[in-house]
Order: sequence, then C-alpha cells, then structure tokens
Amino acid sequence: MPPHIAVLNGPNLNLLGEREPEVYGRTSLAEIERATRERARALGVECSWVQTNHEGELVEAIQGLKGRSDGAVINAAAFTHTSLAVRDALLAVRVPFVEVHLSNIFAREPERRRSLLADLAVGVVTGFGPESYRLGLEGIVGYLKAR
Repeated sequence: MPPHIAVLNGPNLNLLGEREPEVYGRTSLAEIERATRERARALGVECSWVQTNHEGELVEAIQGLKGRSDGAVINAAAFTHTSLAVRDALLAVRVPFVEVHLSNIFAREPERRRSLLADLAVGVVTGFGPESYRLGLEGIVGYLKAR
C-alpha cells in the first residue's frame, strides 16, 4: 500500500488567485491541488486534500490523520500564528508534517513572523508561492522514505 500524505489548508486559502495577488500570486488553490496531486502520483504516494476556514474543522482533520496518514503537508494560514488548538492536535497525533506557506512569513508583519507549529514540523517551506506545496510534499516523502 503506498504511503498516504494529507494536505491540510487553513482559512482564506480558498480565495487564492484573487486575494492579495501581490502577496499570494494568481494561482488558485484548485490549481495548486491539481499540481500537488500530479506530483504525489509521480512520487508513488496517495494524497488527500482538505481546506477549511474553521479552526475546529482543521483540528478535526488533524485528529483524523492518526492511523490514516503517514505524513502531512500543512498550510495552516493565519492559524499558524494564533492557534494553540491546531498545535495541540499536531502534538496529539504525532504524524510527521511539513509546514508550508506561499509567502515568506519572515518578511511580513511582525505577528506573521512567528509560527506556533514550526518546532513540531519536520521542516518548513516558506516563500516559494505554489512551489512551496511541491517542495513540502517532496520533503515529507523523502523524510518518510529515509525512516
């Protein structure tokens, strides 16, 4: 059975392509999903995809990883900087993950430069636009193969 990688997306990412294109670019989340699924197939892994604007739904999606997913790629969006609930869920399930961001969070407003998740992650990919997802996927797959 091929490894399963979950891709979890937080709030407002459904607006990609139209929301602040100078920061996030013009690629839609659906386009990023298509490219990520194609890359997952090429890497020989199964891939599931979730996007939610609700913190509790993201927490439930993370809790659902246990026993179902071998790893994850997570763009928690604004919850990266604010959500102890998301952090606690990741601590509870202990599924290895890569944190991804389209923009370079460290070059943004002070409140966006802090991640409550980064120290739990296998790695962090930030600032490469839609390529951040590909890099994150390749990172978690490489990590799992090396274990």
